[in-house]
Amino acid sequence: MKLQWNIKDWSSLTTDELYDILALRIEVFVIEQNCPYQDADGKDKKSRHLFAMNQDGAYVACLRIVQPRVSYEEISIGRVVTSPKLRGTGIGKELMQRAIDIITQEGNPPVRISAQSHLQKFYEGFGFVKVSEEYLEDDIPHVEMLRSQR
Repeated sequence: MKLQWNIKDWSSLTTDELYDILALRIEVFVIEQNCPYQDADGKDKKSRHLFAMNQDGAYVACLRIVQPRVSYEEISIGRVVTSPKLRGTGIGKELMQRAIDIITQEGNPPVRISAQSHLQKFYEGFGFVKVSEEYLEDDIPHVEMLRSQR
């Protein structure tokens, strides 16, 4: 499947891009996971947004790279989401690898994430290590993970 990938700062996003990113996040995090939460948390404005569209222009994957001292002291990756229609195709792995490649090109700093616990093995595949006990975030079990400089 041919995808168009984009990375943009908050100020570079068009209203249509922002709408489609938020729609995908709501589809998965609010509707599919049945988890009402405040998605507009102010961090999007301090992040870069990596997203992919399919040949029909539908948004199929996105995440945000959050600047240091916003979520954590380190740079972080969050709101990692892929379309339910494309699960199992490797798009989630490509999304994460692209984010890590972007961060690595900028000096390869440590990266901290808050990962849903059932995805711990997925993130370990990118060099993240569990650094906290399990905790609830929006009633979903999470663990904090860190990817050290390499």
